[in-house]
Amino acid sequence: MKARVTKQCMGDRNCNKLCPEVFKYDEDQLLSVVQYDMIPEKYEDLVRQAAAECGADAIEIEE
Repeated sequence: MKARVTKQCMGDRNCNKLCPEVFKYDEDQLLSVVQYDMIPEKYEDLVRQAAAECGADAIEIEE
């Protein structure tokens, strides 16, 4: 599975709080970024939850 954060990110950092192992906040761009090309299987459910809870719908997932 792959994930990415789009420019729609509002920078509220909810995904960072939910899954800091995958999402990192970029202070220069003021948005979250994904730290992996391929999401490790053990984090997939958390990444799906982060995408579902993202208020800006800024997390895109490719299964």
